[in-house]
Amino acid sequence: MTTIDQEFVHVGTLADLDGTDRTRVTTRGQAIAVFRHEGEIYAVDNRCPHMGFPLNQGTVDDGILTCHWHHARFELACGSTFDPFADDVPTYPVEVRGEEIWVDPHPKRDEPPEKRWLARLDDGLENDLRLVLAKAVIGLDDAEVGYETPLERIAIFGARYRDDGWGRGLTTMGAMANLLPGLQRADRRRALYTGAVSVADDAAGHPPRFVQDPLTGEHDPERLDRWFRDCIEVHDRQGGERVLRSAIADGSRKRVVSMLVGAATDHRYLDTGHTMDFLNKACETLDHVGWKRADDLLPALVPQLVNAERSEERSSWRQPVDLAGLLAESFEDLPDRIGAGEDSEWTPSEGFVETLLSEEPHELVATLDGAIENGASAAQLADIVAEAAATRVAQFGTGNEFRDWNTVHHTYTYANAVCGLARRADGEGIYRAIYDGAINVYLDRFLNTPPAPIPEPREVGADHESLLDDLLETFDEEGAVNTAGRIIADYLDSGGDTEELKRTLGGALLREDANFHTLQNVEAAFRGTERGEGRLHLIATARYLAAHTPTRREREQTFRIATRLRRGETLHESA
Repeated sequence: MTTIDQEFVHVGTLADLDGTDRTRVTTRGQAIAVFRHEGEIYAVDNRCPHMGFPLNQGTVDDGILTCHWHHARFELACGSTFDPFADDVPTYPVEVRGEEIWVDPHPKRDEPPEKRWLARLDDGLENDLRLVLAKAVIGLDDAEVGYETPLERIAIFGARYRDDGWGRGLTTMGAMANLLPGLQRADRRRALYTGAVSVADDAAGHPPRFVQDPLTGEHDPERLDRWFRDCIEVHDRQGGERVLRSAIADGSRKRVVSMLVGAATDHRYLDTGHTMDFLNKACETLDHVGWKRADDLLPALVPQLVNAERSEERSSWRQPVDLAGLLAESFEDLPDRIGAGEDSEWTPSEGFVETLLSEEPHELVATLDGAIENGASAAQLADIVAEAAATRVAQFGTGNEFRDWNTVHHTYTYANAVCGLARRADGEGIYRAIYDGAINVYLDRFLNTPPAPIPEPREVGADHESLLDDLLETFDEEGAVNTAGRIIADYLDSGGDTEELKRTLGGALLREDANFHTLQNVEAAFRGTERGEGRLHLIATARYLAAHTPTRREREQTFRIATRLRRGETLHESA
């Protein structure tokens, strides 16, 4: 029986340590390991902070306590770890009163939880430690820290510690941030964890990025725009960064985004669409963390712009039809076309989407030309091109080579990015982006030969909950692509709740080791539902997700371990 004396608790006697120099006690619900070493008495939390192994079964030598499960080492006197993967072990004040040992099991800790878990988030990012990242995300959420705070920390890390600049990791983080609001709480944690892991993986092994200072003095915004595009044209990364930082300091948000879009569309469909997607995700990330961070994040886009592959240099854009030349001819009159339609309101004609899905590129370009001249806004046209791109995914023939899923996917996520940027930017650049997307929809036409049929509405007897269960089962099977599309159609056509369906799809996505493209695809579809035509977008992404599942779910295993440790469960007993 323990005896309580104010804060301190009587936990035993010195005689209890004879033979092994250690003992384990439980008091006030706290398991404590007590050690005698070099004539002193020490008390630490008995759970190893790494994965919960009992430290009283560890080894003490030369002031170092070593856990026998993963060999994490701790300074016995203060609990500091030698190994960042393990975290510090809590220590407790000890008093020896004659032969009796007294311990304070609940000492006051000065460090607030938010500070502690943000520091651990930094450790996880810097050392690419998945379990640490999972623990940090869960700890911050338990401390009721809004997701924007860790998101900001993750985004700035990714922008600074990858010399190649904005990449897949930061784009994944932006996509996960967009998914967060519509998910269940546990899946919101998974989304933030997935983004953090992606950023850490992407930055691992890269040198830091050293950003150039902005230009000094005041500058005409139009001249900055010309300078920036000239720098990108000649692959001048340092000059581009300096000009961009100057524009951020001097200009409006719309002007900066328009400048970036302009540079990204001086050449065709950069880097199979990734460049535009990265640009859009940078803007969307700033929506979450605040545009005060634009100077930290946007310059990371410059390496991607400078180094991107230009599609007019690919044979598919030159033969058998010179698509790049066709667009160059159209773009000569683009400024006049935009001006002619400024005071007009445009409504798409019946069959407009079918024209974009046709096999006639000249007719496609002429249709876009006429729409702009008649007042079609960039946002209107971007949404229609995205619908056409979603159709390509929804009708992707499973007889194609598996890697061709990525071809229709790239067009789809590019089109989604243009939809977002069309609401942020103005000028010729955003219209050029729309043409690029439409041409790529044309290039993808053979992947719909023959087209997989989009499920027609029908009478279904199953209830909505059963349909969602059936959907999850399809992701545990290989090749259940068309089944997944059929279930989505049945669910929506019978009045199922779109938000509940998205929560289910989001949960299914996050339990998988979903790759970059799959994470992008689902997030793009969710964005598509916000613009309308949700049925088409959700059928498309369910088919894509089903094609890429099941996976090993290694990431989910780590997240579950972190969750169980947070609950105080003993993993070693069930290992």
